[in-house]
Amino acid sequence: MPPRHLATFQCDVTPPVGHPLCGGWILPVRGVDDPLAAKGIVILGESKPIVICGLDWTGLRNSAFRVWRQALAIAAHTTPEHVVLHSVHPHNAPFADLEAEKLIAAANSESSLDLKFYEDCVARSAKALKASLSKAVPFTHVGHGSAEVKQVASNRRILGADSRVKFTRTSATTRAEIRDEPTGLIDPLLRTLSFWNDAKPLACLSFYACHPMSYYGDGRVSADFCGLAREKVEADTGIFQIYLNGCGGNVTAGKFNDGSKQNRLNLRDRIFTAMFAASKDTRKIPVRSMDWQYQAVKLPPRKDANFGKEQSRTLLNDHKATTAQRNNSAFQIAWLERVSTPIEISCLNVNGAVWNLFLPGEAFIEYQLAAEKLRPHDAVLVAAYGDGGPGYIPTSKAFLEGGYEPTVALTAPESEEILLQAIKKLLQA
Repeated sequence: MPPRHLATFQCDVTPPVGHPLCGGWILPVRGVDDPLAAKGIVILGESKPIVICGLDWTGLRNSAFRVWRQALAIAAHTTPEHVVLHSVHPHNAPFADLEAEKLIAAANSESSLDLKFYEDCVARSAKALKASLSKAVPFTHVGHGSAEVKQVASNRRILGADSRVKFTRTSATTRAEIRDEPTGLIDPLLRTLSFWNDAKPLACLSFYACHPMSYYGDGRVSADFCGLAREKVEADTGIFQIYLNGCGGNVTAGKFNDGSKQNRLNLRDRIFTAMFAASKDTRKIPVRSMDWQYQAVKLPPRKDANFGKEQSRTLLNDHKATTAQRNNSAFQIAWLERVSTPIEISCLNVNGAVWNLFLPGEAFIEYQLAAEKLRPHDAVLVAAYGDGGPGYIPTSKAFLEGGYEPTVALTAPESEEILLQAIKKLLQA
């Protein structure tokens, strides 16, 4: 086996003034509070290069995900199945679905994405990756660490006595009585995976499950508190940092955030503190083996009539409907038209002891906790928000409980078992 090498790359993906944010559901860009980035690593020395990239966008759906992944694969001289591309999921950021945008344009609804800007971001990120290969450096060890994040995550779904959702605790929750509800089901730990050349740290990936929004909808572009914490750590340490969101589909900062501007900085500092604590907790191991596996799955679509093509097209062409309603109908149609195209779920396994799992969509926290239980004596790090085509991926039980996420999820309840079986295979459980 030749020596393993690591390359790091990044490029700016900040949208210009006037560009849609969050799929056109909120105000477009009026200004920039902090820039957005695509940041990734390339692992060289295995049978095929492996690319892991985090993107400060709300999401990439369907072919918007696959086109970008393909461009990175070509630049890295690998196959698309060896590339993972995950959105950090701030909301004052772009949201990309190429098929949906074409449907939106044909229906004369308000744009969700500037296609030329998207193409430029894809090209520049691929160019940055390609240029990084000549600067790759050897790595000999990986490290893994964890630390509790205090007063950030809380479960969004608050159940009543009838076991149905009583309150939805949004990212910014203004009502004190909802903030005062118990934290609920979360994963309190931020986990890190770092790459080392003997004693020299080269890059660090952080994983934490929580919607990364403090406030949004004001037209001010921001990577929000998780992106800000990532950049603060990199500035302080000089070590290349990537942040990947875990299974935060039903987790927000709502218990600890009333939406005030100061809270963005408070939340940033709490994530920053956990990142530093996790780095101090790092356990380094020499790399003896690295294994990359993936499972292709097809997640079934909703069968409800209002999720079907006919009703979705009617709503898309209804000029009296809101932009959010019309554009959401386009996203539903785009999902139905690609549903036969599989989604790849991937896993990087180091020495049979460190397992890095990559999942699609806005998966619920239950999937992350299930993965961790499958290998209780190993380090298991989970990222969600890969291919965003399915949108939310609730548990089957959540559909009975009601609430926001199951009302907009594009996948059927049967998806839970399909996803769990793929996770078990990848973790060899």
